Amino acid sequence: MRHDEPYRSWRIVAAAVLLFIAAVIAARSWVTLEQNVGGRFGYTPDPEGARAFLAELGDERFFSQAAPEAMQKAAGRDTFLYRAMQRAHQARYGKPFVVGKQLNGSCVAWGAMHAVWIAEAIDWELGKASEPPLAPSTEAIYGGSRCEARGKTFAGWSDGSTGFAAAKWLREWGVVYRKQYAGVDLTTYDAKLEKDWGAYGCGGQADGGKMDAEAKRHPCRHVVAVRNWAELTAAIEAGFPVTLASSQGFSSTLGPSGIAEAQGTWMHQMVAVGVRYKANGAPDDLIAILNSWGPNWIGPQTNRYPDDFPAGAFWARRRVVEGMLGDAWAIGSVETGFKWRDIHHGDWLAPAVDTLTRLPIRNPFLDFQLGL
Repeated sequence: MRHDEPYRSWRIVAAAVLLFIAAVIAARSWVTLEQNVGGRFGYTPDPEGARAFLAELGDERFFSQAAPEAMQKAAGRDTFLYRAMQRAHQARYGKPFVVGKQLNGSCVAWGAMHAVWIAEAIDWELGKASEPPLAPSTEAIYGGSRCEARGKTFAGWSDGSTGFAAAKWLREWGVVYRKQYAGVDLTTYDAKLEKDWGAYGCGGQADGGKMDAEAKRHPCRHVVAVRNWAELTAAIEAGFPVTLASSQGFSSTLGPSGIAEAQGTWMHQMVAVGVRYKANGAPDDLIAILNSWGPNWIGPQTNRYPDDFPAGAFWARRRVVEGMLGDAWAIGSVETGFKWRDIHHGDWLAPAVDTLTRLPIRNPFLDFQLGL
């Protein structure tokens, strides 16, 4: 027997124990995630449908074609688009924004809803709209993406849609907002109604096209595909959020600087709402991703960055996000399309910092989300 055999055996046992502990931690993390979100994803890829929709967009199907000036003027500036939505929500509803929780496999609608809301909030902050925007209805986007955008009158009771179908609905029909309409109250999220409209289309079975007509009063015509890192970051720096539909999953544990590492498979759509660059001091090139599973599916909250970052959102690494761009869509300004907008002023550029102490200013949005 070799004299180092006991030592080698001990190392093998120790390695096995560590692997077991890691597996237990991962399993518990996934159980917690499943308990929080109930397995509600809902992205169903359709590559052929996406190619057909791209063909419909003609010569300006990609962001670089639709927004050459934005591509040229992107300069690697950290950008935090979610702040416009936070301020618009406070101004419109009189309370801080807290991310909602989807109760169906309607993630495609939620990602698109957040993108439209942010795009309109930025228009409002730039003086292009007279008042802060209402939240868009996920029920309408979900139904429209499953039925009208696919030429169906009945899509069935199973869940799911595609990123391009939501983009097509917004472009060819439009936005229905959270307010009272004749015969239907959309002021608050209604999971049952969302499920029903997902089966029969926007407005439901007996609507007779009334809600489709309402959507067409507010078209979101400026929707283009995003296919690479340069287009993604240029879109964000110019104030255009980007929906991300993919199979990429993430950890439910926030690491330092608010980063969630790639983990597992999610058939899911979210939305890119910010960018930070390694060249500016970030630990990596990072994209801010807003989810739709409520504020508490991921933590710890103490790792959130910056201080006003929405609970329920996270930062993802460039190499991961680049693999999520097969069904990704930039949402342009209702007023000016994809024309360059210099949004880099005030606290859109960097975390709010006290000018005397140089420390981050305490954030009322996060305090509200955490119940402080």
